[in-house]
Amino acid sequence: MTSKAKNSWSTTRYPGAAAVALAATAALVTGCSSSSDSKSSDPLSDGKASGNTVVVGSNNFAESILIADIYGEALKAKGVKVTYKPNIGSRETTYGLLKNGSITVLPEYNGALLAYLDAKATPTTVAATTAAINAKLAAKLSLLEPAPAQDKDSVTVNAATASKYHLTSESSIADLKNVAKDLVIGASPEFQTRQQGLVGLKSVYGLEFKSFKALDAGGPLTAAALKKNTVQAADLFTTDPTIVKEKHVVLQDPKNLFGFENVQPLVYKSGLSQTGVDALNAVSVKLDTAALLDLDTQVQSQNKDPLDVAKAWLKSVGLA
Repeated sequence: MTSKAKNSWSTTRYPGAAAVALAATAALVTGCSSSSDSKSSDPLSDGKASGNTVVVGSNNFAESILIADIYGEALKAKGVKVTYKPNIGSRETTYGLLKNGSITVLPEYNGALLAYLDAKATPTTVAATTAAINAKLAAKLSLLEPAPAQDKDSVTVNAATASKYHLTSESSIADLKNVAKDLVIGASPEFQTRQQGLVGLKSVYGLEFKSFKALDAGGPLTAAALKKNTVQAADLFTTDPTIVKEKHVVLQDPKNLFGFENVQPLVYKSGLSQTGVDALNAVSVKLDTAALLDLDTQVQSQNKDPLDVAKAWLKSVGLA
């Protein structure tokens, strides 16, 4: 769910992504228009899809754009007409666009979506997470089948901090309780007010950090700040290739603050045919965490275009 430091594809196919990285906000950005990829010139336009066109949207981070491309190309393979609205913004924006039908399909993460809909929910299984979401979901929306693939938020510390406080991959977020007061934590602006963020880190683990630095959603600003020790802890996503590369340490979450984070399509029900539903559910069957990490690495570390990566993966699993 991250963006790499040098996003060659984001400045060509998705020029708005660079603006997000520079601004370090959940800015509402504009994707570029492409006749070959059917990209909308305005991701926030409120016009609904015309005819039987399915509009596939994505949030403002690399993995969401990649999964949206997978969904869109899987739909195209079944003859569904697709347009894209990439790199729109955070869930606070995209959920509303789904509700009014401006977008038809959005890659979601079940635990984060549930935390947005009901901060007090504490499900203990994937099925219970889905059930809890359905109880709060807008009537016009539907959650399709979850993929085995998970990409969770995390509290990750850099190598220097891990060494200083003797933290390892077996250490817990709770192990920061006595030292958080000396640490700066960085994340997206929304992390400051979310239960799956500073609110929960205080209420669940008793952590109060020295300060919070608003960066981006697990993207290049967050990765760079953690590497440079501008922040000592950060919200990185667990399929981020930079964790291994930079020898960061992801702390365990024994109290399950960050819950389950299975990739799961969220759709505007009346805008998607049963053929489309079946196509997206077929993607979920095939997409596991190992595959997602590999795809993220191709996009974020090897500078491959996410559309090309999506097409190649769909072909490799027999869905294109």
